[in-house]
Amino acid sequence: MTSSPTDPTRLPLLPPGFVWGASTAAYQIEGAAEEDGKGPSIWDTFVRRPGAVRDGHTGEVACDHYHRFDEDVALMRGLGLDAYRFSVSWPRVLPTGSGKVEPRGLDFYDRLVDALLDAGIQPTPTLFHWDLPQALEDEGGWLNRETAYRFGEFAAVTAERLGDRVKRWITLNEPFVHMAFGYAFGVHAPGRALMLDALPVAHHQLLGHGLATAALRAAVPDAEVLVANNCTPVRLRPDARADGDAAAAAAYDTLHNRLFNDPVLKGRYPDLSAYGMTDPSWGGVVREGDLEIISAPLDGIGINYYNPTWVTAPADPAAGLPFDLAEPQETYRRTAFDWPVVPEGLTELLTGLKDRYGDALPPVWITENGCSHPAGPQDPERVDYLAGHITAVADAVARGVDVRGYFTWSLLDNFEWAEGYHQRFGLVEVDFATGRRTPRESFAWYRDLIASQRP
Repeated sequence: MTSSPTDPTRLPLLPPGFVWGASTAAYQIEGAAEEDGKGPSIWDTFVRRPGAVRDGHTGEVACDHYHRFDEDVALMRGLGLDAYRFSVSWPRVLPTGSGKVEPRGLDFYDRLVDALLDAGIQPTPTLFHWDLPQALEDEGGWLNRETAYRFGEFAAVTAERLGDRVKRWITLNEPFVHMAFGYAFGVHAPGRALMLDALPVAHHQLLGHGLATAALRAAVPDAEVLVANNCTPVRLRPDARADGDAAAAAAYDTLHNRLFNDPVLKGRYPDLSAYGMTDPSWGGVVREGDLEIISAPLDGIGINYYNPTWVTAPADPAAGLPFDLAEPQETYRRTAFDWPVVPEGLTELLTGLKDRYGDALPPVWITENGCSHPAGPQDPERVDYLAGHITAVADAVARGVDVRGYFTWSLLDNFEWAEGYHQRFGLVEVDFATGRRTPRESFAWYRDLIASQRP
């Protein structure tokens, strides 16, 4: 009898001490949107905008994790997780983004952290996963430099409460996606469509990261600090035109990958002249000393990977962007989100980061990787996806990339932003009418994989 290519006992072994985890985000699972003094976030506002979210879905209840976290921690214990990555809701802790602290919000995360530790699971909080307090958005949001300082304040408050038990912290989640979808294209909260005028959002998020890093280290001297960037290998199609497509690919790589990695790892921004930006101060946005704050050494970098991105030269250069997004000419399997499934792209991405940054690249953590597939307890497509991508991580490790852990997205079906409850990423199926949790086939597979990876 031959083993299946997805047999968890046949996958390559990752190094001893490799951390196996799962990820979620506060607005996507917690619910309790107006309970215990929580202030409104930009997502609480955005979901009420007609047409903003598919079928008018909101995160008002979501998975009701705020009330059912003990049940969810029991599921994590059953999986055998080493670590759980969750996010702390900024407006639950600081309802107006600054000033008065809401103790009931901190109490919730206190209980969650204790429950995780009791289950032998390392809590790995992310401080910003897109739920900016609406009060700060009313003052300009991430277009306003002051938001970076308020984020540092939030980091200090949270670390002071949890830092005696939490050692590994993530500052930002996917600042590129938040800038692009939230401020450039307007398809996510806060729903601004500023195109290239959204670029200051990149700098202010990164400045906030640097200030939060300092605050975390002041409160928790032995803290491990990471930032989680969404990264993508940028590819040309087989019919690429040498004169323009390569330049378009370089421009897209700069915007999506280098704009958020170079300042953190190299202490400087990449060349943004493809976007009409030749002033190194960005018209006064980047100030003296900012890059020193942003580039404080990190203990690791989180990488969120879903698929490569194909680009071509713009059909209409006057439209404002130096690239067009394109569909691959190759045939790939697709997720329910219609994203191509390209596991080898993760190996390509990780080895590319090592080649680009060399000794400046800290240890890497895969902080998100997963796929959406239709509801139901049987999800062989997800099992195949996970097997392929975990094998891709092992291939990168074999090529010399220092990868320390893998967090799949996601533990639970959840509120998938502008898609509402239509896209299901969970190892655990959630009935959103009743809150009932049902572990899927992929849950059992991941449990068996984790067990097989341990001595």
